[in-house]
Amino acid sequence: MKIAILGNGGREHAIATQILKSPKLKKLYCIPGNAGTDSIAENVSLDFYNYESLLHFIKKNKIDLVIVGPEKPLVEGIVDFLSRENVKVFGPNKNVSQLEGSKIFTKKICERYNIPTAQFGVFKNADEAYKYLENANMPIVVKADGLAAGKGVYICEDLESSNKAVKEIFNGKFGLAEQVLIEEFLQGDEMSYFVLSDGKIFKRFNTAQDHKRVGEGDRGKNTGGMGAYSPSGLINAELDKKVITEIVNPTFKAIKDMGENYKGFLYVGLMIKNNNPYLIEYNVRMGDPECQTILPLLATDFLDLILSCCDETLHNQNILWEEKKSMCVVLCSNGYPDSYKKDVEIPNIKKIKNDDTFFIYHAGTEKKDNKVYATGGRVLNFVSISDNLKSSRDKVIKEIENLNWNNGFFRNDIGYKIIDK
Repeated sequence: MKIAILGNGGREHAIATQILKSPKLKKLYCIPGNAGTDSIAENVSLDFYNYESLLHFIKKNKIDLVIVGPEKPLVEGIVDFLSRENVKVFGPNKNVSQLEGSKIFTKKICERYNIPTAQFGVFKNADEAYKYLENANMPIVVKADGLAAGKGVYICEDLESSNKAVKEIFNGKFGLAEQVLIEEFLQGDEMSYFVLSDGKIFKRFNTAQDHKRVGEGDRGKNTGGMGAYSPSGLINAELDKKVITEIVNPTFKAIKDMGENYKGFLYVGLMIKNNNPYLIEYNVRMGDPECQTILPLLATDFLDLILSCCDETLHNQNILWEEKKSMCVVLCSNGYPDSYKKDVEIPNIKKIKNDDTFFIYHAGTEKKDNKVYATGGRVLNFVSISDNLKSSRDKVIKEIENLNWNNGFFRNDIGYKIIDK
């Protein structure tokens, strides 16, 4: 088969690496890809938001399957366009992608289908929001409604910071804002829970724990993710049943009631308190960096799973996993998540070698003149699988130190709640 993966992050490099293992694969394209995918696939410098150019490439090269990595093209309807053109594509359509595209859309589903989540209010202008905040309990969470690359969430400790968050959102920090979401702050531990759906049934995929704050001890600004590990240390049989019964099943019922079906990954972002799950958010694709830490544990042919979702035959698949632990630590450009330098060379990258238990997935990188340059805030994902998380973290940190890249930083404490307690 000829397959094209859309996207240029660590998630897409991890997907490409896993797809490469399938005997069904004949040719792999990454559009546009990064310096990491360049060594395992053919990178194509093409703007996939230009649908006609993308379609021309797909038809010309007789692509059999398109896998959509990031959320933005899903929310904007790329699956709908390709499906109309009879292109086999993996990912949910525009209507159901509102689960990620609009936090308020998701909250209203929670309200209607009694899905446990934080209490919330929706405000159409800043003055309404300011008035509400005057009497609100702190800390409180202020969220931009639409896509914000994982950064449109403010956890505010006082009235001043919460008012500032509202102002920034309505002033367009994350794009045009017609509404803002304010919700209670839930105490507990976060967990990322994934399911895979073919539009008829869904199957549990795996769990992970993500560290979003930039600083050690989960302090500082929110980021797209500083590291993750899998499986989550929180998951157990009772909690697993509650997640399916109280959250996932009602959500798929809501989708059915919309007259839609859902094909692809559904990321269920949870807060766990006293072994009870509360929905924080949905993503309509694999998380990043959760994808990078989950996929290396997969023992089933990943391409077979994706094709079964496209063909509505997921019931025929058994999803098998290695009995291992996986850790991912993200190496970021100095200054992230604020301003940082771009086009900075990573001179020692070729010295770091992947093997069966250690991988580097590229994120914000580009290859020019046979050299690798950092072009983004999150640059490289160092992943190790082993029998315990401490061994995995030790291996990852050792390899980051071996890289000796002075223009980057990382968190030493990913997984600290389990490893260092």
